[in-house]
Amino acid sequence: MASSSTTSTVVSLLCSATSSSRFPFNSTLPAKSSSALNFRANSLPATHAPSSSSSGKDEILGRRGLVFTLTATLPLLLPFSESMEAFTAKAVEPDTSVYEAMKDEIRKVVSKGKAAGVLRFVFHDAGTFQLDDNSGGMNGSVIYELDRPENKGLKTPFKILEKAKTEVDAVQPVSWADMIAVAGAEAVSVCGGPTIPVALGRLDSKEPDPEGKLPEETLDVYGLKQSFRAKGLSTQELVALSGAHTLGNKGFGSPTVFDNSYFKVLLEESVSSGSMSSMTGLPSDRALPKDDECLRWIKKYADDQNSFFEDFEKAYIKLVNSGARWKSL
Repeated sequence: MASSSTTSTVVSLLCSATSSSRFPFNSTLPAKSSSALNFRANSLPATHAPSSSSSGKDEILGRRGLVFTLTATLPLLLPFSESMEAFTAKAVEPDTSVYEAMKDEIRKVVSKGKAAGVLRFVFHDAGTFQLDDNSGGMNGSVIYELDRPENKGLKTPFKILEKAKTEVDAVQPVSWADMIAVAGAEAVSVCGGPTIPVALGRLDSKEPDPEGKLPEETLDVYGLKQSFRAKGLSTQELVALSGAHTLGNKGFGSPTVFDNSYFKVLLEESVSSGSMSSMTGLPSDRALPKDDECLRWIKKYADDQNSFFEDFEKAYIKLVNSGARWKSL
């Protein structure tokens, strides 16, 4: 079920004063989705004035070479900050356009009624991560695991996202891992939850993750905390991410509204009445209020929806980055 990577630009500007000046400029910039985009300007050869024995043709070519050299290197004679701003603007533009295209296509197919299934799809892809051997995680392998008993019902969100991915791939191919991560964030947003930025660049696995890595729905609170700790997630993050169960037909408020109803219901049914109805939530949900540490966070989020939104956003980003293999720049 959260830490984001940032776009990095490495620029090397080397100027050597010799009889023929050169201005090598190498800029390597990451592109969106599944391929790296490199902008490179190789060093230009020095242009010498023609000798007295040169032909008229050689002189013309020499002058043209000089003009070309000056034209190509002129941007580097501008103030460095201005040159960098221009290159940065050009680099960010394609990334932003693909990211926006992904969100647009996802919103065309993910309605409020389908949001819970899409969010579950995210958790079942990322939830296989194991910190000790850095295996599993957000790698798109869930598309190979749809027939597993624990993934029953996930073929529907897969087909929904497949439609959106096909449209995006026609413009620029993106990985399943990125598509799923962005889809979950959009599912939360379309239902009134926080806007969650998702970095792109994850690589897809070519095979399914090992079985038995997802937290079982029947775990008691000790087992839950232990399972999440093995994935690098704290008790606070366990509680915050569990708040996603406010979506869907689990008995926590409106099934299509992302808010803090999950925590309010947990408190009302467990604290006020002493026990929760078996019709409300999963066994793992009903286990949380029995732990003092979990209960503190449940009370906090029940009282302060903004705090829940902030912590859910951070936990979600950490979740969808866990175990991810990233494109090399």
